[in-house]
Formats: sequence, C-alpha cells, structure tokens
Amino acid sequence: MQRRKIATAVALAGMCLAGAGVQADEAAFSPLETMVITGVGPQSALTFTTDPRLPRQPIPASDGADYLKTIPGFSAIRNGGSNGDPVLRGMFGSRLNLLTNDGNMPGACPARMDNPLSYVAPETYDRLTVIKGPQTVLWGPGASAGTVRFERDTEHFDSAGLRVNASVLGGSFGRNDQMVDVIAGVPSGYARLSANRSEAEDYKDGNGDVVPSLWQKWNADAALGWTPDADTLLEFSAGGGDGEARYGGRGMDGAQFERTSLGLRFEKKNLDGAMKEITANAYFNYVDHLMDNYTLREPNPMSSMPMPMASNVDRRTIGGRVAASWEAADFAWTAGIDAQDSRHRERNAMGRNVYRTLPWTTDAEFANVGLFGELTWHISHERRLVGGLRSDWARVTDERQMIDDMMSMPMPNPSAGETRKETLPSGFLRYERDRSALSWYAGIGHTERMPDYWELFSPDAGPAGSVNAFSAVEPEKTTQIDIGAQYSVEQIELWVSAYAGRIEDYILFSYMDGGMMGMDSSVAGVSADIRGGEAGVEYRPFDHWNMSASLAYARGKNRDAGTAMPQIPPLEGRLTLRYDNGRWSAASLLRMVDGQHRVALDQGNIVGRDISESSGFAVLSFNGAYRIDEHWQVSAGVDNVFDRAYSEHLNLAGSADFGFPADPVRINEPGRSAWLKLNLTY
Repeated sequence: MQRRKIATAVALAGMCLAGAGVQADEAAFSPLETMVITGVGPQSALTFTTDPRLPRQPIPASDGADYLKTIPGFSAIRNGGSNGDPVLRGMFGSRLNLLTNDGNMPGACPARMDNPLSYVAPETYDRLTVIKGPQTVLWGPGASAGTVRFERDTEHFDSAGLRVNASVLGGSFGRNDQMVDVIAGVPSGYARLSANRSEAEDYKDGNGDVVPSLWQKWNADAALGWTPDADTLLEFSAGGGDGEARYGGRGMDGAQFERTSLGLRFEKKNLDGAMKEITANAYFNYVDHLMDNYTLREPNPMSSMPMPMASNVDRRTIGGRVAASWEAADFAWTAGIDAQDSRHRERNAMGRNVYRTLPWTTDAEFANVGLFGELTWHISHERRLVGGLRSDWARVTDERQMIDDMMSMPMPNPSAGETRKETLPSGFLRYERDRSALSWYAGIGHTERMPDYWELFSPDAGPAGSVNAFSAVEPEKTTQIDIGAQYSVEQIELWVSAYAGRIEDYILFSYMDGGMMGMDSSVAGVSADIRGGEAGVEYRPFDHWNMSASLAYARGKNRDAGTAMPQIPPLEGRLTLRYDNGRWSAASLLRMVDGQHRVALDQGNIVGRDISESSGFAVLSFNGAYRIDEHWQVSAGVDNVFDRAYSEHLNLAGSADFGFPADPVRINEPGRSAWLKLNLTY
C-alpha cells in the first residue's frame, strides 16, 4: 500500500511540475543536456561517461564517492556526511582503480578515513569515466572491480578568450557550496584556475535525530598550458586543499585532510605515419591527514580512548605514465608503461597536539612498474575484437619495528625490514557487435592484485599460523565474464549488463568482539564467487517527456565456508519521470532498495563489516531547473520528500561517543532536505 501511494505521488508531482514548464516561453532556447542528473547510462560496452559539473539528485555531491552513486552498480560506505568510500558491485578498496587526472592519490588513514575520493571535488572536473570489470589494462594495476577516472580536458583557443563555469549552492542542514572554474587563453596557451569550498552541519534523520556529520573542505588547482598548435599540449599543474569532517560512525574524526599535488602532462596527436598519438604524464601527490577525538568531539571516558588522542599520518605518491597509439589497416592499438612509488609515515600520541612534538616514522614503502598493451581489431564495420595484456612488478617493504598483537600489546615485528616482490599478470578479451539498433558484447578478463596498505598493515593478524598479515596475505586473483547489450531506436533505449566471476585468495577481514575499522581484526584469503548485473531503460513517449528506470543487483558467495560474502549491497531500483523543454525542466525520482538478508556477521573490509540484516526502503525526491538565459541556470530539489527514517545496508554503526547504543546500529541517512543551486556558464 505504501509503495502504491509513493508511485501515485511520483506521477502527480511529475505532472504538476511539468505543467509549470508547459506554460513557459519555449522560444529562443536550444535544447540542453539534462540539467539535474538522477542516473547515468552506458555510452559503450561497460563504459559510463558523465559531466560531473551538472547538478545531481540527491543533493549535489561533496565528494567523488557520492557522485558515483548516480551510476547503477555503485554504492558507498557512509560514516558521516561526507567522504564515503565507493563500492562497485560489492567490491571495495583497491579493487577499484581511482584516478584523478590520470594520477593516483591513495589516502593515508589506516582505516581509510581519507579514501582517495575524499580529496576529489567533482564539479572542478570536466568528465567522469567509469569502466566496469577487468575490461581494460590501460590505467594501472589491479582494477578487478573497475576503473574510475576524474578528468580535466585539454583547452585550445582559436583566439584570445575567457571561459567561466561557476556555481553557488545552499541547502538544508547548513549546506553551503561555492565553485569557480576559470580558463583564459590565446592560441599558444592557457591558464586555468579551479577552486571550490563546501560545508555542512550535522544533519537530522527522518526521526528528527541529529547524526554527527558536519564537514567543511576546500580545494584549489591551477594549470598552465602551452599549445603551439592544435595537436600539441604541454601542461603544468599544481593544487592543494584541506578540510575536516565529523564521523558519527567512527571513534575519531578527520581534523585535517591536507593535500598537495603537482602534475606535468604532454600530448601529441594526429602524427603522420602509423603512430597517431603519444601521451605522457607525471605526478606528485602528498596527503597529510590528522585523526583525533578532541577537535570535533569530546573524548568519551567510557570508550577505548578515554583521553585525548591523535594520529597523524601522511603519504607521498610519485608516478607517471607514457603511452603511444598506432593505427594500421583494420587495427588500432595502444601500448605503454606506468610506474608508481609510495611512502607511508605515521606519528601517534596521547594528549592534545602532543603528536606535533614527535618525529615521523616510516612504516611502509610501495613500488609498482607496469607494461601494458591494448588492441582493437575491426573485423568488419559491425564487428570488433578488443583485447589487452598487462604485467606488473610490485614491491612492498615492511618498515615497522613494532606491531600490536590481538590484545593491542606492542611486540617486535617479525617481518621488520622484509621486502615482498610479486609479478602480476592481467589480461582481457572482448567481442563487440553492432547491428542496426542493437549492440552487444561478451568478454572475459583476469587480473591479479597486490594487497594494498590497508590489507597488509592495518589488520592485527594474518591467516592462521602466520606471523602477521604482511608476511602471508597473497595477491588476489579475479577471473570474470562480462556480457551486455544496448538497444536504441527513436523513442526508447534499453541496456543490460551481467557478470560472473571467480576470485581466488579474496582478502576477507574478520572482526572479534565487535571490533571495527582495523581493531581486533584478521585477514585471510578465501575462494569466492560473484555475480550480478545492471539494466536500464529510457522511454520518450512525447516531445520533452522522458521516463527512465534502472536496476542493479550483486551477489557473492564464500565458497570455502559455503556462506554469503559480506558487504554486498542489496537490490536497488530507480524510477524517474522528467519533463524538459530546453528552458524548464522538472523531475521526480523514486529510489527503491530491497532488504539484505544474505550477510556474513562480523566480516567485511577495513572500513565496514556486516552487523546485521537490513530492511528495505523507498525514497521519493523532486527536482526542477530553469534556464534564465544562455549563461545562467537555476536548479532546486527536495530529497526524501516524505522524511523517511532509513539507513543503507553498508552504513557504519554509530559511535557510542555520540550516544549510539553499544549493540551496533547503522547511522541513518538524512531526512527531508532541500537545496537551491545557481550555475553560470560563460
């Protein structure tokens, strides 16, 4: 009954909002892309591309993980109001290759409080590209779940000019954002400045209860480009940022997210001969992250950290990539090399700001060199065969002199000074066919992934009989089949994708006595099966009208134990009704999520664990937008219209520091909230 009422409300609200648009002046305005993004469909086999500068619903994203949730198959582990950790098809962490301007910026927190997308302001990028599954080898090692690239475009000016993209946003719970992206250039070069600031207070859930979740953050990036001709680019970039965030689902807060980035990029296109393009980039990324229990909260005398405590960690990552592309007859291929070196340090202390008096201690050193090649064979106008091979040489050194045992007692590190080296092959082969309105593909991919910092250094113990996780956790091996199809005619578009995979040595975290986020945890490799898929449909029955729906499902099985895999999001569906005449747009979004009853209690990853089964829910949201003229647009929305009290299956349990019960209870999502956004494009 409740779902029927919600569906009726969706239809009525959509017609009312659209009615306002019908009365608007439709003349003198050319059609635009959808003003408010509620979902994203594939542009080609397994590839999704969208403009992260466009408004989205729910409320425009404050970080990269939040924006990814508009793509079917993505979810996030929420621990507060910002800096959630992305999950694709139930796969988490380094199974997702997360890149910004083709550079890697892994966070420093041993519990991923500052995951890589914590440092991403989506609106300051021109394009977001997602490739699902192990179906490319071009963008770094691992990537068994997929590859995510936030990119800024190359700028070329035929004459002196100025381009501006700016926005301001205000919303419930103190949400307050500003963004500006300014590019000035002449035919021989350009200068670009991208900056944003975002903040919010603690939000209230549908019950009216306050969820500790405030944040504030800023980012600024500048670039200077030399473009002696339309096919050549040399660009230098530099940037920085900082912020803080209170986490209702953690025992400490993020008091500092300081970032420093440098980059150098070279491109040469449209070369004569078989070689058509060469690209190269180098980057330096440094993060200095502070966690404590006294800046944004008061220490809880009844907790495991009754006194003021701080942990300061940093990570410096240097890397680069060189690739060239060739074309000859019916073949096109790209080959190259990439490399990365990363160092992690820490210092911890009891007492307020005592950590500042202590020296840094290096605990881990990482290095990776990869060779890759990817080939496309155009068998005919309608048929293609795409394949790639990659080999990575990974090295990790354990620099810790002391470690904690399962009772948190310091002891000498048995693997101090040891270095692990692994050779990791990856590859894929995919057949693609286009025929009239129908396109389809089928592919198989294999990738081997070196355990990351959080899997080697954060657990208290490794597999049974091992001295620690570093000495015994094996590389993870994923073999996966991906199939899918797209159908497009004048009024309707359909797409579907499905996958089935086998993972050997899947790195699984287990927790004792309700431990969380790296405390009282152990890791072991298990054999796992994964499968699922996504589907979507878009129907345009009349001019200006659009109806769309999407569905995403994931399932995992621990073959060794015969049980469910943990941290798998439940079945999710979205329904959207939209009207857009080029000047006015209005839409309603109904998001429906099933309960998750396949759980593995007290198992998961370094951030989250399964604490219980979860209930399903449905949430209704509205948005509208008005194009004032060719430069100005205003958009607005109301999320969670009926003020539902609900939580996502992957949300962390609330911390007792804020009065949450000792028995774990997931933190709730925001209640009814409204937002208003003004965009300038010049």
